[in-house]
Amino acid sequence: MRGIADYKGIAEQGDLRAIEAMAEKLKGRTMLHVNSTAEGGGVAELLQRIVPLLKDLGLDVRWEVMKGTKPFFEVTKAVHNSLQGKGVHITKEMWDEYEAVNRENAERIRPDADFVVIHDPQPALFIDYKKRGVWLWRCHIDISGPDRVTWYFLKNIVERYDGSIFSVSNFAQSVSIPQFMMQPSIDPLADKNIELSEEEVRRVFERHNVPTDKPILLQVSRFDPFKDPLGVIEAYRLVKKYHDCRLVLAGGTATDDPEGERVLKEVLDKAGADPDIHILLLPPFSDKEVNALQRGSTIVLQKSTREGFGLVVAEALWKKKPVIGGDVGGIPLQIVEGVTGYLVHSVEGAAYRIRQLLMNPDVAKRMGEAAKEHIRKNFLVTRNIRNYLAIWLSMEHRDEKVIYI
Repeated sequence: MRGIADYKGIAEQGDLRAIEAMAEKLKGRTMLHVNSTAEGGGVAELLQRIVPLLKDLGLDVRWEVMKGTKPFFEVTKAVHNSLQGKGVHITKEMWDEYEAVNRENAERIRPDADFVVIHDPQPALFIDYKKRGVWLWRCHIDISGPDRVTWYFLKNIVERYDGSIFSVSNFAQSVSIPQFMMQPSIDPLADKNIELSEEEVRRVFERHNVPTDKPILLQVSRFDPFKDPLGVIEAYRLVKKYHDCRLVLAGGTATDDPEGERVLKEVLDKAGADPDIHILLLPPFSDKEVNALQRGSTIVLQKSTREGFGLVVAEALWKKKPVIGGDVGGIPLQIVEGVTGYLVHSVEGAAYRIRQLLMNPDVAKRMGEAAKEHIRKNFLVTRNIRNYLAIWLSMEHRDEKVIYI
């Protein structure tokens, strides 16, 4: 199991020193994280990396996952889409199901710790069962333009927390509790991000029957309408008129996302019989597979139309790949326009930027070099841990004028 010391020489030294100092003040204390899935989503992946490192620092950390019914996850997906502006009507019966499953899980998990972090709307009603400690609601999704009725309901829950955390400043809503900004992060020592040999990369492409004889465009994401895989196929087809290339759409489904199968079917229908479009349905924990696909691609896409943060962008940038992404959510924090990639607003815009990079490989290479350094300075897991510890200390000492760390 990795410890903080393993990141020396990779992460910023200032982050490592701050982590050690703050952890010393919190040693022996208890922390609890609760979310809705153990695999298949960005939140689960973040917790898989963060929790062991927090334990290495001497903290008593628990990570608990909700157990939900199919109707419950249909409700929470509707809430998720509604908070992202889709305007799904949530009925009283749906809210009743939401409350019942939260109650059952809270009774099973017993959320009692010095510092509790509840992730996203699914377990938000755990706040009804607070006994002690500092409780934070961590929002990973874009709620900058929510359906007003849904947000009104959720806001009444969120304001019972001690504080809230958002990934991007414009996601934050007007609430009466303290708000913090914290970007997600990648783990450079995880299987998804470690260096791979050319042979390892080649074997993954061969296993998935993807020839590497042409430039490869890649998007890695869940099959979700907001990731716009259909738009990616349209952009590829515009590019294909001028450049012979391949498109790989690689992803999976999450246990708390009932829409995934429907979107996957739409993608397969749109791809049709095109031999240069490869749809890869990856099982959970395919981290080395994703790593190899990113390293073997020419250009990486993340053409989201709505996005919480889109950490897959940082993963690709870490591998020195230029990324073309939607100008939404946390993607603009990762893509420095014209330096590490390009931000786009349409299918045509994506196709234009793809063509530009295919015609200028030297530019693509320079972008890739700048991309890795940008991620190293700003989006490694050590920065995330530093932020959690700093927020914890600041909340515990919020009535004091000065906090010594």
